Amino acid sequence: MSKLIFFVDDDKMILNFVEYTLNNRGTYDIRTYQSGEDCLKNLNLKPDLIVLDHYLERSSDKYSTGFEILLEIKKLAPKTPIIILSSQDDKELIDNYLKSGASQYIPKNDYFIDILMESFDKEFKNQSNMKGV
Repeated sequence: MSKLIFFVDDDKMILNFVEYTLNNRGTYDIRTYQSGEDCLKNLNLKPDLIVLDHYLERSSDKYSTGFEILLEIKKLAPKTPIIILSSQDDKELIDNYLKSGASQYIPKNDYFIDILMESFDKEFKNQSNMKGV
């Protein structure tokens, strides 16, 4: 059974790259969103994992960053793991994400897709271990 992963980023090239790369593996069902609001509207699909960028296209007055979306997801689906994938390298920002419920913060760099794959494996292994407890 494939794992449902939401991927939220306002950069269409990143979304296309990730969708192509990960959907070809066959073990993941990737849904991409360019706005946090679209992600929130689809939480009823119960994703197994959400990957969220920090800077998102502002489409409402309520949400302007991935951090605000993270806080809302944690209210609506508190057990859903969230990985932050961002080009921001601000230690305080990273700490805020991790303290607020993000399971990991991955910098966007030349190797981010490999790091993401390892992170997915780790998250899903942890989920399996938690179900067995």
